[in-house]
Amino acid sequence: MKIYHTLFFLLAASAFHAQVISGTIISKNENQPIPYVKIGIEKKSIGTISDEKGNFSMDLSNTDPQQKIKIEVPGFDSYQETVQDFKKHDQQKIFLTEKTKNIKEITVKAKKLVDKNWGVNTKTKSVTYFVNPEFDKKNFLGETALEFNAKKRSKIKNINLNIASYVSNEPVLMRYSIYSEKNGFPDKNILEEEITVELTENMIKDGTYTLDVNDRNIWVHGKFFIGIQFLKDFAGRIKISAALFRTGFIREFYGDWQKMTIAAPAINIDVKMDKNGDKNTDDENGFVDDSAVALMPDVSKYIQESEQTVYGQNKVVGNYLKLQDTNLYYEIYGEGEPLILLHGNSGSIKDFYQQIPVLSKQYKVIAIDTRGQGKSIDSSKKDFTYKMFADDVKAVADQLKLNKVNIAGWSDGGNTGLEFALKYPEKLNKLITIGANAFPDGVDNRLMDHFENKMLVLKELKKPEQFNEQRLLKIMLTQPRIAKKDLNRIGNKVLVIAGDNDVIKRDHTELIAKEIPNAELKIYSNATHMIPFENADQLNTDILNFLGKSN
Repeated sequence: MKIYHTLFFLLAASAFHAQVISGTIISKNENQPIPYVKIGIEKKSIGTISDEKGNFSMDLSNTDPQQKIKIEVPGFDSYQETVQDFKKHDQQKIFLTEKTKNIKEITVKAKKLVDKNWGVNTKTKSVTYFVNPEFDKKNFLGETALEFNAKKRSKIKNINLNIASYVSNEPVLMRYSIYSEKNGFPDKNILEEEITVELTENMIKDGTYTLDVNDRNIWVHGKFFIGIQFLKDFAGRIKISAALFRTGFIREFYGDWQKMTIAAPAINIDVKMDKNGDKNTDDENGFVDDSAVALMPDVSKYIQESEQTVYGQNKVVGNYLKLQDTNLYYEIYGEGEPLILLHGNSGSIKDFYQQIPVLSKQYKVIAIDTRGQGKSIDSSKKDFTYKMFADDVKAVADQLKLNKVNIAGWSDGGNTGLEFALKYPEKLNKLITIGANAFPDGVDNRLMDHFENKMLVLKELKKPEQFNEQRLLKIMLTQPRIAKKDLNRIGNKVLVIAGDNDVIKRDHTELIAKEIPNAELKIYSNATHMIPFENADQLNTDILNFLGKSN
């Protein structure tokens, strides 16, 4: 499922009776301009950033005169005053007072320090935070952050940012911040001095920009956040890798921080952890996993591997079946008894890159891109249903003149397999479901919350090009609707597979196997919903053994 989250935020401005206030931010101690300072309205998304010489202009038209202007820079005391008083500084200097640095002596024996890496490590190019100032030059100045939890006192050595794509002919100016935590959100910047970087393409090595902060002596203990912000527009665009179903945080200027439960930016840190810093024996992974992380692990390496194979893009064995409003794509491998492979929501044939070469040695494997996914195109405006998908499978079987087929379906593909068994029992031999559900309540509530949040975002964006994505999301939120009595009617042999850490509830998987008269149940130990990726060998063996049994 591709997510393109953009860091472009709208600033309020009035075209009439404009009152633009200009000035320069100056260090009171050194009488020197302070570059790239964030000036904004407290608790609002209105603001600007000073240039490299500390100069700024800010439109305060129609702003409540009693609202507070806020200026915060690491190493300086926070500056606040009412809009009414701030306007009096027009064309004048605004002085910030440098903080008195408190140097704390920290003595840690070297032998007690251990190396750790915490955070989001994915380097996927299909799920990204998209930063493109050319789209709207003045409105891309939002900030994104990721939460960490140092259970033991630790020193940050490097801050790593995984960048999927970098396009710019000039250095891109970024600011790093480290915040304390309050009520589950970023609070105060704990840095003693500013960390800004002029990022160029040659600074990105193997998809990662590594910022060395070892000499800055940054020690953390407990929950904290690392944030990044772009400070100056540039002619180009950047895509930051992101991990699905993990929680990131965003805000617009000094507006309230908001949780983004759809995806989190690929920020990770290298630390030196004081192994004996306390007696806490809790988990030491240092990364605050939101509740959905354990449900959907990072599978970006499998996606990258699948992209390097011929499956799903094999012109030699690829075929299309033209149906009303749909052009279904499928590939055929091997000879023998037919076995249809059905992928999960927003997936494609290539997801079975570890199954096809093994299963096709003994079976005629027909791998199908479900309509509206992979290379299958759907031009209709209808809602998707699993019964519709089952009809498509029947159409492919008829096109190939197959009297009976076996089906192995993963996730949504398993749901389609169940509907096929109900609607076309005479066409089905055996069915294998992997992480399937009979109704939406069978899916973990935490994951359904993520889907509902994403649907709200898509509806708010109102982008026509995301119509298909909404359909794919809606089908998971509303379907299937297979009752117990329906499961009782399935007379074919069915192998019901799921992981013990699956997004499908354990009791729901057991219910499916119990209610289907000729079903076998197999729960994989230490396995998630991603069995075809992570447990490929075991799955292949189980499919072959099940299909090889006599009727």
